[in-house]
Amino acid sequence: MIDYLLDKFFFIFHSSLIVFNLLGWAWKKTRPAHFIVTTLTALSWFGLGLWYGFGYCPSTDWHWQVRYRLGYQDLPDSYLQFLFEHLTGQTIAPQLVDAVAVVALLGALGISIILNYYHWKHRHAFLPSKTRSR
Repeated sequence: MIDYLLDKFFFIFHSSLIVFNLLGWAWKKTRPAHFIVTTLTALSWFGLGLWYGFGYCPSTDWHWQVRYRLGYQDLPDSYLQFLFEHLTGQTIAPQLVDAVAVVALLGALGISIILNYYHWKHRHAFLPSKTRSR
């Protein structure tokens, strides 16, 4: 029973995390959190990926452990591939999923960096102006 609930939890949590990674930059209040989350995602994919394989995600790892205990076999390496196949019933090439994922993550992270930088710059640009004496 607990594994069934964990499977549903990971499905909702991980899918929500992906949506947040893609769109969290769009709202001013979520931009700092978005920057942190997308940076951590990139560090996981590229940093932990050095040891565990490119695109490593702890959430996928934990979710797959739960699904194996539930009897699911032949799970794809990528949660995005699983999600696409689960939602559409269609198979997609893993290389295409990886390419789209990297472009989307780096694009969202780039937007986040730019927007957070401009927000920070605007907040810290409050310097007293010099007035001319006549």
